[in-house]
Amino acid sequence: MLKNSVQGYGWVSIAVHWLMAVAIFFMFGLGLYMVELTYYDAWYKGSLDLHKSMGIILMGVWFFRLVWRQLNTKPKALPGPKLEQIAARVGHQFLYILMLLLLLSGYFISTADGRPISVFELFEIPALPWSFDNQEDIVGDIHFWLAWSLIGFVAVHVLAALKHQFINKDGGLSRILKVSK
Repeated sequence: MLKNSVQGYGWVSIAVHWLMAVAIFFMFGLGLYMVELTYYDAWYKGSLDLHKSMGIILMGVWFFRLVWRQLNTKPKALPGPKLEQIAARVGHQFLYILMLLLLLSGYFISTADGRPISVFELFEIPALPWSFDNQEDIVGDIHFWLAWSLIGFVAVHVLAALKHQFINKDGGLSRILKVSK
């Protein structure tokens, strides 16, 4: 099933969810690795170029995911207390906001010097025609804390999914692991 249904998620939603999950963890690990490199390390430029290119691709996937989510049926909420359902809805919205802010901050770091971002040397994303003093450093700090915040929220998201699957036994995790009929 391509699209979502009231019972669960379609394969597009599932594939995009897991693609982004793997990419976010990869990007986080790559970012941690990159901050330890010096300008003279062999993989300094390559890791930076990969991180920037993947960030731009992730931004495109993020926008696709948002549009796909709006155009699709939403699976029914899992049973549970009203407060838990509100927390789930707000938590998902917060994950989307954190992802967007992280991606935008990466763009602002990468274009602080006015140069475009080359995406795998296939095309370029232009820089904005303005910047501010110390943009790379200021936004770099924001990017760092957003990345850690996203990973923290993802950990809570994973724990909630595991709780639904193994404690509540309501199939919460199963819905994003297999296509519903």
